[in-house]
Amino acid sequence: MNNKKKSILGDGGGLGALFAEQGVDTSVSTGDEIRQLEVTKIVSNPFQPRRIFDEVALKDLAASIKENGILQPIIVRHNPKNNQQYELLAGERRWRAAKLAQEATIPAIVRKLDDEQMMQASILENLQREDLTPLEEAQAYRDMMTTLHLTQDQVAKRLGKARSAVANLLRLLNLPAEVKDLVNAGKLSMGQARTLLGLRNKRRIVPVAKRVVAEGLTVRQLEQLVNKLNEQGSSEHTHQQPSAYLQATQTALEDKLGTKVQVTRNRKGAGKIEISYLSDEDLARIFEVLGIDLND
Repeated sequence: MNNKKKSILGDGGGLGALFAEQGVDTSVSTGDEIRQLEVTKIVSNPFQPRRIFDEVALKDLAASIKENGILQPIIVRHNPKNNQQYELLAGERRWRAAKLAQEATIPAIVRKLDDEQMMQASILENLQREDLTPLEEAQAYRDMMTTLHLTQDQVAKRLGKARSAVANLLRLLNLPAEVKDLVNAGKLSMGQARTLLGLRNKRRIVPVAKRVVAEGLTVRQLEQLVNKLNEQGSSEHTHQQPSAYLQATQTALEDKLGTKVQVTRNRKGAGKIEISYLSDEDLARIFEVLGIDLND
């Protein structure tokens, strides 16, 4: 007997197919056992890439739950570190709203999933719902690369994304904290944030970002401002403007390594390559991408 299934993502097959390829069942089947779990025994997904939740929307959902109940079950797994708890796979907004509504229990389906499946499924669900900010999405990709030891290309293939899109998002992680806050608040777009990274004098990024917000500059206007500031910076220093070859080399290295790279050369032709990294784990990831084994 074949059970009809309804995707909890409502994707009609695109991301559902990707989930299926990874062995992650995110559908609700007529044969599924729906349990009433205590809300207090459920904890947030440790691999949840989403950090920002609209409090007003949660309160509206809580009011709806009080009036109509929860119509769609959440999906959880047993907490591998505490069998008395459950970790969320899908439905965190419903769970948070249920807590606000002071519900004692919530309908849930329990799945058997490992950490890799949980991480990938969480990212895919949020991407489908367009719930992630650009920085949350970028951090989710970085976490996949670090935790699952994947390259940019492998992450892109697993999530059905272009590698260039993954690379461009990862660059946003090199922004100063103040600028990241502006992006998360929706005051700076991803295009504006990427353009800011083009400033050669990195100390100018924060003040220029604040100017963009204050003056409402478009991406095009910001590009013109960045070019002007870079030209001014070049006239203040004796070293030459980077050639098209150096710029292409720098871009290729950034795409390969998934981090900010600075390539410079002096008049004699000698130069240096500076590679930025965010943590010891990120440095280890870069070594792995370069094929360097520190244990040899």
